[in-house]
Formats: sequence, structure tokens, C-alpha cells
Amino acid sequence: MVDQSLVGREDCVLVVIDIQEKLMPVISGKERVIANSATLVRFCGICGIPVVFTEQKKLGPTVPEVKGPVQGFTAIEKVHFNCFLNGEFRGEVERLGRKTIILTGVESHICVAQTAIAALPRLSVHVIADAVSSRSPDNRVIALERMRNAGAVISSTEMFIYEILREAGTDEFKAVLPLVK
Repeated sequence: MVDQSLVGREDCVLVVIDIQEKLMPVISGKERVIANSATLVRFCGICGIPVVFTEQKKLGPTVPEVKGPVQGFTAIEKVHFNCFLNGEFRGEVERLGRKTIILTGVESHICVAQTAIAALPRLSVHVIADAVSSRSPDNRVIALERMRNAGAVISSTEMFIYEILREAGTDEFKAVLPLVK
């Protein structure tokens, strides 16, 4: 059984899957996916949560809005749909030693779903539903249902942010507030 407790900053890593220039024009709800993923990347920067980016080979770079907030941006290039089949990705997640992965990106029913399902025996998986999509809205819905049935926690951008923050009134909360207004 996957741990359904609230996520903690010391134990999670944000994984941004394939939000790339050549792919995003055909993605349903692309503006929402880009905006929420960019918000999550900025949030993780404020809170000291590591972020791992992937790029599917031949689909161009990660969109500027998502990679912009990251100094020294690097992405792991892959050819597999399941990110864990890429040795560099697997090694980076293991090196970070986090037990929870937070997933955003595209496509929900391909790379996001295969990565989530592959991770579940070893890791807790939270899929940020308003930061994932597919070319077809139907495939997104089916993917979220399949990932939930496999044991992933389906969450949202604001749910994740407020679970990490835990309380209002702190300096960190004030720094994050512009991201959610």
C-alpha cells in the first residue's frame, strides 16, 4: 500500500517530463500545463526541493517558461517512455535519495503514466493533475484513472504547494504567495 500521508519537502523531488517546444503545440490544455509546471519549478526553487527535467530525444528543448527559473538548467535526454529505463535518470533519483516523486509533464498516458507505474513499487508517486496532459483529453483522463488505480496520489498544484508550506505567515509563505494569486 502506498503511503497516502501528506508530502514532505525533505523527502520529495519534482520530475518535469518532456515539456518541450516541438511537443507542446499539440497538447490539450498546454497553457495550463506550462503555467502550473512553471509555478511548481519556481516554488521548488524557493523551498529547496530538487527538480529533475527530462527531454524526449528529437522534440527540442524544454519550453522557456518552465526552464527559465532554473539557474544552470540541465535536462536528461531520453528515448524511453518510462523515465526509469534511462540510467542517468534512475541514477539521479537514487542519488537524491528521496522517497516521493512529484510528476508533471506530458504525455499523461505515455511517459508520465509509465514512469509513475514503474516507480510505485519503490516510491510514493504524486501526479499533479493540473500540470499533466496529452494530445487527447480522453487519454489524460484515462491516464489519471490508471495511475490512481495503480496507487499514485492524484493532486494539484495548489494542494502540493500548501502541503509543503504547512502554515501561513512565514517568510517562505510570503515569498510563495505571488505564485498562487
